[in-house]
Amino acid sequence: MSELLLSVDKVTAGYAQDIDVLRDVSLDVHAGEISGLIGLNGAGKSTVVKTICGFLSPKAGGIRFMGQDIAGVAPHKLIDHGICCIPQESSLFPYLTVEENLLLPLQGRSGRYGSVVKQRYEEALEAFPTVREKRRAQAGDLSGGQQKQVEFAKAWLQQPKMCLIDEPSIGLSPKLAEGVFDWIEKFAKAGMGILLIDHNVRRVVKMSDRIHVLSLGRITASGRQEDFQGDLHEQVKQWLGLNF
Repeated sequence: MSELLLSVDKVTAGYAQDIDVLRDVSLDVHAGEISGLIGLNGAGKSTVVKTICGFLSPKAGGIRFMGQDIAGVAPHKLIDHGICCIPQESSLFPYLTVEENLLLPLQGRSGRYGSVVKQRYEEALEAFPTVREKRRAQAGDLSGGQQKQVEFAKAWLQQPKMCLIDEPSIGLSPKLAEGVFDWIEKFAKAGMGILLIDHNVRRVVKMSDRIHVLSLGRITASGRQEDFQGDLHEQVKQWLGLNF
């Protein structure tokens, strides 16, 4: 069995003291595997990511990464623990160049011009030709699809143990979206654990090793990919209203 990286154990969280968006949510992410989190809009999927990343504090339950409690870790410190997040909205600084955006997270960790940074940077440019072409451009001048590629190149540069990816295909053409999904699979093959959220439920089910279904803030079904093949779990079909 692959190494357990992330363990979310019976987490309850919300944006107001008396309103719980998540209720007793439990899920795992393993090294080299994709864990897909699916659910309707408003189910609480992005809230799960925000809670793991430290933007929300759990009211109950625990969040552990490689056995260490990370519930109190500040969001900007997560990369020091080996955790990276590719958010739904762009996290790039629009007036910095693509190159500056790529290298910014590595400064102070392995040196601005250290050999490790140079090697990773060349790997990222080789893996993402569009990023190489646009590396001198301001990030704000790039299209949505190009900015998404920069986000993935930035994550590749950081070489995290786990990557949280929230709605990577939203707003992209089918061709660009398929390329994004290919890169997610490449990340997993490189040994990263992936927690993936995307509105394309069919694609998430197809590419995930483990699948968690979130409904109204609760996990209503979990299992390996084979548990969701053929006739999709009846409970999932009913509340998602899908016909696979």
